[in-house]
Amino acid sequence: MLRNGADKVSVNTAAVENPSLIRRLSEIYGAQCVVVAVDAKRNQGMPSGYEVYTYGGRRATGLDAVEWAVKAAGLGAGEILLTSMDMDGTSDGYDLELTGKVVKAVNIPVIASGGAGKPQHIYDVLTVSGADAALAASIFHYDIYSIKDVKLFLSERGVPVRI
Repeated sequence: MLRNGADKVSVNTAAVENPSLIRRLSEIYGAQCVVVAVDAKRNQGMPSGYEVYTYGGRRATGLDAVEWAVKAAGLGAGEILLTSMDMDGTSDGYDLELTGKVVKAVNIPVIASGGAGKPQHIYDVLTVSGADAALAASIFHYDIYSIKDVKLFLSERGVPVRI
């Protein structure tokens, strides 16, 4: 995909099953091209309280989500795409606790995903948890909010966005 013009690739299951893939991609294409997607669900048995899932959120891995994000960053990931499987599709807001833990643990950008239902949720994940970006789908796909409206909402509250 990168050889055919993509700017970035996102890897999840393949990276969990073969972590050296992250380093290899980073060495060949540069860390800026490598996004490691982390799908996490609450699990109080994990040190951070969150476990990594693979195969579209269907398979528990036994990996702690925060520890995996740190390892992925150390292997050369340029960004983490963090999805809360608990909040995904709920429109109740992002998992601010999970996002905050990952943001504090890694020194690369974190994209929050899972739970956006209104502009306030995006504002919260960016300002409370410190995410560098927020992924939102349903609110745009179903025309609940326009991208412009969300950007204006954020801008009016001091969040730098391109309008």
